[in-house]
Amino acid sequence: MSIDKIIAEAVSKAVKALYDVDTDPAQITPQATRKEFEGNLTVVVFPWVKAARKSPEAVATEIGEWLVSNEPAVEKFNVVKGFLNITIRPTFWNSVLAHIAETPDYGRVAVTEDSPLVMVEYSSPNTNKPLHLGHVRNNLLGYSLATILEACGNKVVKTNIVNDRGIHICKSMLAWQKWGDGATPESTGKKGDHLIGDFYVLFDKKYREQVAELIEKGMSEEEAKAEAPLLKEAREMLVKWENKDPEIRAMWEMMNRWVYDGFDKTYRRMGVDFDKIYYESDTYLEGKEKVLEGLEKGAMYRKEDGSVWADLTPEGLDHKLLLRADGTSVYMTQDIGTAKLRFQDFPIDKMIYVVGNEQNYHFQVLSILLDRLGFKWGKDLVHFSYGMVELPNGKMKSRTGTVVDADDLMDAMVTTAREVSQQLGKLDGLSEKEQAEISEMVGLGALKYFLLKVDPRKNMLFNPEESIDFNGNTGPFIQYTHARICSVLRKAEEEGIAITDYSDYVPGEREIALIQALADYPEVVRKAGREYSPALIANYVYELVKCYNQFYHDCSILKETDPAARSMRLTLSRQTARVIASAMGLLGIKVPERM
Repeated sequence: MSIDKIIAEAVSKAVKALYDVDTDPAQITPQATRKEFEGNLTVVVFPWVKAARKSPEAVATEIGEWLVSNEPAVEKFNVVKGFLNITIRPTFWNSVLAHIAETPDYGRVAVTEDSPLVMVEYSSPNTNKPLHLGHVRNNLLGYSLATILEACGNKVVKTNIVNDRGIHICKSMLAWQKWGDGATPESTGKKGDHLIGDFYVLFDKKYREQVAELIEKGMSEEEAKAEAPLLKEAREMLVKWENKDPEIRAMWEMMNRWVYDGFDKTYRRMGVDFDKIYYESDTYLEGKEKVLEGLEKGAMYRKEDGSVWADLTPEGLDHKLLLRADGTSVYMTQDIGTAKLRFQDFPIDKMIYVVGNEQNYHFQVLSILLDRLGFKWGKDLVHFSYGMVELPNGKMKSRTGTVVDADDLMDAMVTTAREVSQQLGKLDGLSEKEQAEISEMVGLGALKYFLLKVDPRKNMLFNPEESIDFNGNTGPFIQYTHARICSVLRKAEEEGIAITDYSDYVPGEREIALIQALADYPEVVRKAGREYSPALIANYVYELVKCYNQFYHDCSILKETDPAARSMRLTLSRQTARVIASAMGLLGIKVPERM
């Protein structure tokens, strides 16, 4: 049992004995005592002041005295107003460390048959362009969130919805048809997603030229954009696609295969995966069917032009288009169809959509519509709304080709990691293969950690140079500390140092601080799951690493002559490395054993 639970149960017993008040221990949450006060854990006593009919100070004092007399873990206490600061008996921390060492999958809750099923949707790429920096943040947040939720005891299904149809896809197809000269990934030596992205940019370039020509001929900008021949051709192609024109469908399938192959390579390198992938080309018809079903039941209405709408004014919103006059679907319709298929495939208890904050309104509407259409989780769906990633020179634009490509970004991060590591001598004595593996690990670790350590709800500025730093709140700093600990443990093994009994050893301030930091890990994981925040894990592991480095600086390990002290410190080092690897694993980050 963790020290927090031990104290919570003891306080519950104290309140019952002193004031005859029943309190669920789960409702008592000891917090780490603030550094300016003496103690290890602090309990707020205000909930029992009314029943006790005494001042907060008196209640805290009585509970503290009861704990000292009845709970072996408690050595002493002090009171600051209504806050009871508890000091744990130093030798008791040894049993806390032993508990951590003896607990398989420390920090994780076991998944059972009765565990709720949570579906997490992330990535959601378009098949007209490669993944970019914005997609990287989305994928990393989604994968990490799924991993954290599973560690909290949920069954998790990681899912992706690929936007493989629509006018944007037809723009790339039309440009390839007109100016591609039969180009393929093989003939050009390009990844398929990059090749198709080039044609999307080319379409935009040619379209802008046509718009400029029409404006010169006297049209307004709005008229020119609507009347440009290229856009009209793209719209005609979309209608042909929806009517299953064999030639258009064959070209679409071929180009999509190229893109999927490119996506798969990017996903593998990024370290993310999916349990189930849905395609909008399959779901949009299901959405149409569901919308028409809602129309029959009066949940939607049809306008004179044949378009179908939902009236959301009772919910304080506007009217939402669901089917155009020509019968084609909009994104909302596709999301309804995807929800229908997912609900058929899985007994979903909670649905989480990882999508940027520019789509807040979309998911507010989707929640209302799914609830109207009878999906039990519709009203409570979670839009994991995250902020945009910006660069020092501003926002990214896909159409003009001014995006930071995910593949190029990963290449640059790994190259920079190798250069910095070599300059600092971190790769000395390693084989070429080891150097390459560690550079990949550190480069991608730097990227992932930098993007995940920020509160996901906030917009952020990505600075590649700042992310690869072996000091400060960075992935490489944490990875290097893990490698340092592994080096200590290897040397202990090489020297034949055995772990002996340390139960009677009296740990010092640095050792206690580190054990307490390790003891906090399970609650940090649970809180990260409750708040949908990988940033809590990232910043916890950074603080843990700082705490270990202070311990490492002040406490001798291998040269310690007291067998009990040495054994305790080696155990503490091993468990710290274990928690670092576990926490970084929840962020999708690997940690090296040598560096």
